[in-house]
Amino acid sequence: MSISTPNAISTPNTSPTITTDALIIGFGKGGKTLAAKLSAAGRKVVVAEASADMYGGTCINIGCLPSKSLILSAEQARRDGANSTPETREAAFEAAIKEKRRVTSMLRDKNYHKLADQDNITVITGRAHFTGPHSVEIATAEGPVAVTASKIFINTGATPRIPDIPGIHTTPGVYTSTGLMDLDDMPQRLVIIGSGFIGLEFASMFADFGTAVTVLQHNAEFLPREDADVAAAIRAQLEAQGVKFLFNADTKAIAPAADGGVRLSVAVKGMTRGASQACDSTPAGTGNAHTDITGATDTTTTTSPTSNPTDHATMSHVQTKPSDDGEPRFAEPAEARFCLTTDAVLVATGRTPNVEGLHLEAAGVELTERSAVKVDELLRTTAADIWALGDVNGGPQHTYISLDDYRVVWSQLNGSDRPYTVKDRKHVPSSTFLATPYSRVGLNEREAKAAGLDYVVKRLPVAAVPKAQVMRRPDGLMKAIVERNTGRILGAMLLSVESHEVINIVKLAMDLDAPASTLRDMVFTHPTIAEALNDLFA
Repeated sequence: MSISTPNAISTPNTSPTITTDALIIGFGKGGKTLAAKLSAAGRKVVVAEASADMYGGTCINIGCLPSKSLILSAEQARRDGANSTPETREAAFEAAIKEKRRVTSMLRDKNYHKLADQDNITVITGRAHFTGPHSVEIATAEGPVAVTASKIFINTGATPRIPDIPGIHTTPGVYTSTGLMDLDDMPQRLVIIGSGFIGLEFASMFADFGTAVTVLQHNAEFLPREDADVAAAIRAQLEAQGVKFLFNADTKAIAPAADGGVRLSVAVKGMTRGASQACDSTPAGTGNAHTDITGATDTTTTTSPTSNPTDHATMSHVQTKPSDDGEPRFAEPAEARFCLTTDAVLVATGRTPNVEGLHLEAAGVELTERSAVKVDELLRTTAADIWALGDVNGGPQHTYISLDDYRVVWSQLNGSDRPYTVKDRKHVPSSTFLATPYSRVGLNEREAKAAGLDYVVKRLPVAAVPKAQVMRRPDGLMKAIVERNTGRILGAMLLSVESHEVINIVKLAMDLDAPASTLRDMVFTHPTIAEALNDLFA
């Protein structure tokens, strides 16, 4: 059943009070799976979700699945040449958005009815906050609903982290990933603030659609947590798609541009020359394409030149950081100022646990220093009979981790002699869906070296894999780290077509403590990308 849904049942005239066995705040992967399991066991469950647009959680509505739908549509547009002209680009983008909306709407509806149609589950649409250790008030469109529950599970996910940049909240054309995936019109130019994996997925996707993409990175190192050879290969792939990078770039202010776009004031460290006007006096849309930084010498890394002045964000020189006497300062540390104009800006600076407005203090639930709900290895919070699942507890931000969190919690509720804990979780893999997907599990070489391990590095160019050649996708590399004396697989990094499938084979081998020789000698079907593991671990 439901309260306050688009297909609503009767509107309550007075504030109702519900007493239930379990309350789940948030309709994410872990919470919805737990709700179904509790219901099947005969427990009464209330699921509170703040928005009817979020039934099913982040993944199916604004995360994994809609972004992958758009990525696949963008790849198809590139393969078909639909990204070659403004008209075909717009048509391809419009069709992609339409398909994305169809998929998310279908999945949202299925997820809603999978819970709401069960007699033991009540879905309430409204924002919840604690009023006591076992009591919550849910603000619905029809008024507040009070819920008292024996056990409460916080599953509110994470929300985009927005940096404190003047104008970022008030300037039209500035988006988080949620808004950028729901545009009606494709931006011809896109600036992405942040070069983490979320930003890079969007850079790759929009480049495939034909958008001119510029990525601003606040420091000089690209993907600093990855091995240098892997990071270089990923960057080369993105640059081959037309993505431009500007390093050591800090966005100081954002404002509407005169042409209806967005204007960013950007400070770039390491520039030894620049012009002298202030950003707020620079006419929007003037200057060369952003990558042609005329008169500026970069002492670190910026971008390579482009010959088309309509490509990418338009960059105008502004000023260098002045010295005490007001004259431009050319000695280090130099800081050149530029005005960057673009059609849209994506803020991709990470996500933070979504705890705002929950009034956790009323229940005695504490937060960590990083504003995540504090939990132990059983995902219990600092309050009795309250757990936290998914992104909100500060763990890895993956849907499959939220699902595994459900297993941790359920193992405590089903009478198990030895509950499954977070410490039992092994070798969490990850995949980033670039034009050539990048997947990894375990330690990379940088981490193995820092840990003082004795290891050997295995490498294989993807061009040596027959299936990759057949698929016309020979770009990338495979790399594995193996402990020298034991043959134990320490980790793997796969920048390869279908890496998101193959990485799971490596994870399984690691989970089973199988040595590298197991994958070296395994009989695979042919031709497949998976059979490359024979050669990688040889």
